[in-house]
Amino acid sequence: MRVAVVAGPDPGHAFPAIALCLAFNEAGDDPVLFTGDRWVQAARAAGVSAELLRGLAPRSTDDDLDAGARIHARAAHISTQMLPDLRALRPDLVVSDVITAGGGMAAERLGIPWVELSPHPLYSASKGLPPIGSGLAPGEGVRGRLRDALMRAATGRSIRKGERQRSEARIGVGLPAKDPGPVRRLIATLPALEVPRPDWPAEAHLVGPLLWEPTNEVLPPPDGDDPLVMVAPSTAFTGAEGMLETVLTGLEGARVRVIASLLDGAPATVPAWARAGLGRQDAMLREASVVVCGGGHGMLAKALLAGVPAVVIPGGGDQWELANRAARQGSAVVVRPLTADALCEAVQRVLAGGSYAEAAQRAARSVEGVADPLEVCRDALR
Repeated sequence: MRVAVVAGPDPGHAFPAIALCLAFNEAGDDPVLFTGDRWVQAARAAGVSAELLRGLAPRSTDDDLDAGARIHARAAHISTQMLPDLRALRPDLVVSDVITAGGGMAAERLGIPWVELSPHPLYSASKGLPPIGSGLAPGEGVRGRLRDALMRAATGRSIRKGERQRSEARIGVGLPAKDPGPVRRLIATLPALEVPRPDWPAEAHLVGPLLWEPTNEVLPPPDGDDPLVMVAPSTAFTGAEGMLETVLTGLEGARVRVIASLLDGAPATVPAWARAGLGRQDAMLREASVVVCGGGHGMLAKALLAGVPAVVIPGGGDQWELANRAARQGSAVVVRPLTADALCEAVQRVLAGGSYAEAAQRAARSVEGVADPLEVCRDALR
């Protein structure tokens, strides 16, 4: 099966796409990744056929203050830019990242079936949940259900506006106004981070996290026997700032060691009880007792899959939602706003309470019943 996998350059979306391509490779399929130039060479070095996804560069006509216009208008533009490459490739199937919607549009324009990849929980609105992003558990009782209904009504206007913008973008590239959607959806998360809903889409399948390490380097932890705290600042532009600096300030004298995973650069100096730089996160997690992270899905899922509890310092986007889901599951403590004292207290609480590690291990076991993403993709062609 020849598959085109489409994802933008954000690590939280490019890395799962690379992981999926590697799984296709191992199964004997023929995947080609289309992504931003930041990861093309890295993907090739990992053994993935990769090409530049055209149309990612911002245009003067883009309205970056309007998320709907940015996603849908740019998706239509990307679909036009990548049509020649997709036509030449002649794939049997297209897998398109949920926020890189141009891949799905291009597939539809060429009559190719396509699958949507969500490298996080299902974020579509539900009649049984509060709006995604609120961080709230589903309301209970009459008052709780009324709260959720009022919140859904308030956000419904934005959803309907986005649907109109998507229709306009589709019409602009010759597609019908009504979007038929993908034939399947890959929801690449742990079941422990999902929330039951009464209207789960029939085409959506939980497949577990898709994880990839962008390096083979192993960063050794500091010497000693004190508990190891792994720090992974957010790679998203919506992430909280100053995390590593605050961790080092807050944990000074706390009888712990710190290892920080950084994609880009490292501080000029760190104390002797800390290490910082680029290194394999899976290796760090094998020795860590707790992870301090921003709540992005990739790092949070990786920590829980390793059975390591988290202290989460959420920024914007979906980080607040995910942080609260993990906290309700029992595997995380949320710190917001971030201060050195609050961070230190949260880390010590997780280290002292075995229930957090037990909950993280339960979360790891929740993937035992997920679907095989490759089988879901093959089923889309049957």
